[in-house]
Amino acid sequence: MFLVILALLGSLALSLLITVPLTGALVRLRANYNPRGLQLDDEGGAEPHTGPIVTGFIGMLARVKRIEGWAGLYKGIMPTFIETFLLTSFAIIALSADPRYHSRAAPPDTGILGTLAYCVFSIILSLPATIITYRSITTPYRLPYLRPLYSLRILLTPTERRRPWLLYMTPGLFLTQFCHAVYAMVLLRSLRRWLIPTSEDTNTGFDIKPIKFSIYIVIALASTVILCPLEVMAAKLAIQRNHAAAEYNSVEQEVEDDAVSAEEYVEYSGAEEDVIGLRHEKDPYLGMVDCARRVAQEEGWQALYRVWWLTMLVGLGTAFA
Repeated sequence: MFLVILALLGSLALSLLITVPLTGALVRLRANYNPRGLQLDDEGGAEPHTGPIVTGFIGMLARVKRIEGWAGLYKGIMPTFIETFLLTSFAIIALSADPRYHSRAAPPDTGILGTLAYCVFSIILSLPATIITYRSITTPYRLPYLRPLYSLRILLTPTERRRPWLLYMTPGLFLTQFCHAVYAMVLLRSLRRWLIPTSEDTNTGFDIKPIKFSIYIVIALASTVILCPLEVMAAKLAIQRNHAAAEYNSVEQEVEDDAVSAEEYVEYSGAEEDVIGLRHEKDPYLGMVDCARRVAQEEGWQALYRVWWLTMLVGLGTAFA
């Protein structure tokens, strides 16, 4: 068992060294707030938006490396490691999964209602980890790897720390994650089993027909139109913090002193700007529909399809899984 755990840790470490910078660039690019219209200054006058403008995935990777260095590329590695290790350990111990494969367990074959229940349960377990990971990636502050309580004081508002269940009430986030899970786990998975049955679905082995396979490929690619906006909105909603009152920020809203002294990456590197622009917390999205509408109005509908090609490749990969 010790050798299995050691091998698992080594495999996870190698995987995270490769995937964390890529995931970080993806989350930053989708969460970046880049309004195309004029903004109002403190006196009510119109002024053009001066935030960072990043147009591509590779450009975001280069920007992170230039402003935040190697440490910035690996922001979010600790919550990602903890979540992945716990899920993998659970899969190995409780589900007797093969330790060579540490991806998330597939939904059980229990019908539509059972799969829906699985979707809800998996979101309940993963949503707080998703919020903390996304905020760790997008925060301008340097977070120590081995001081989780200090990091949580920066990432969570005093209201969220006192009432952590408010994370589940982040406007629109649970619904966005649920819609994505239902579409991917229920609809696409059911279509795949019907159009591309495998030995698990039939008693006669693989029964793949070119026409049905082509139909599924088209459906999987077309699903990018639905799945990519949900993924973009999830990134924007996850970093939206919950306050006791919308008109106060995390420092001003509480009687207690929450002014945590933390160094910003721009102070450390000498850069003059942050990697991405963040929406002002006094003007939050009110839900999934409101998020989609305001993103389209303020940033253009193209913003809902940032890194669409990755969503398309993932959908294409389900046909060959």
